[in-house]
Amino acid sequence: MVAQYRDKIDEALADKEGIKQALASAVHEALLKHKQAGNSIVAMQNGHMVIIKPDEINV
Repeated sequence: MVAQYRDKIDEALADKEGIKQALASAVHEALLKHKQAGNSIVAMQNGHMVIIKPDEINV
């Protein structure tokens, strides 16, 4: 039974493109929600933390 779950986990982790797409989608959704709620985000630019205002968030 454990091997059965391990096979599914290994299969899911082997789908690198699927993982990449899922992460990109999640980030896009989070940025959109922040922008819609009027919340700033913090990001790294040139090695420094910067605050990006909602109207400057590109989604």
